[in-house]
Amino acid sequence: MRILAVGAHPDDIEMQCAGTLALCAKRGDEVCIAIVTDGGCGSPTLSRKEIAKVRLAEAKESAKIIGAKLIWMNYVDGLFFEKEEYRNRFIDLIREVKPDFMLVHSPNDYHSDHIYSGKMAADVSLLVTAPSVKTKLPPADRMPYVYYMDTTSGIDFIPEIYVDITETFPAKKKMLLCHQSQDLWMKDQYGMSIAESMEVAARYRGIQCGVKYAEGFRQLRAYPRANTRRLLP
Repeated sequence: MRILAVGAHPDDIEMQCAGTLALCAKRGDEVCIAIVTDGGCGSPTLSRKEIAKVRLAEAKESAKIIGAKLIWMNYVDGLFFEKEEYRNRFIDLIREVKPDFMLVHSPNDYHSDHIYSGKMAADVSLLVTAPSVKTKLPPADRMPYVYYMDTTSGIDFIPEIYVDITETFPAKKKMLLCHQSQDLWMKDQYGMSIAESMEVAARYRGIQCGVKYAEGFRQLRAYPRANTRRLLP
């Protein structure tokens, strides 16, 4: 299958679903990671332009670990909102990748970039097959199914699907640690290392489903994007 994971910032995918993506890559799926914003707010010392350059390099190194394709959408961190031009770009993103399913941010996550990018990806997934919706790319031949990723630290999110990532947890951690700039940011802002935050969340979801480490998801069940078979590993 083809899988598209859409993260608002560099490191969001690693935090929320990299273990699942590693499993998908291992079983032979084509994995694409799209990063919506440039991450320009993510440094206590560097300018927006400087940290955005650093974070692009980090994202590239992370994607290489599982052989994922990286799409850098390059919108301004903290200023991603609903605009027609953005919707058309998201439609073209899906038309380009042609995913069987997408992993996107939950609509109740903590950051506006997460909320709007997740909502936009889910909303436009209904439009990608419509010939009358004119963008740069031709219509897709199918609509992707949509799964919501866990929220940051799991607040107000009850998974309906768990993925056992114990096997791929080392790859998830390795991918996350590519984002060393964000380890510094997390320590500066929240007094916690990025790896510690991720491991606590993965262990907590693992306890819930009887494994060591897990990631949790919910499916968008809306016509005609509900399905009866499991697509996640």
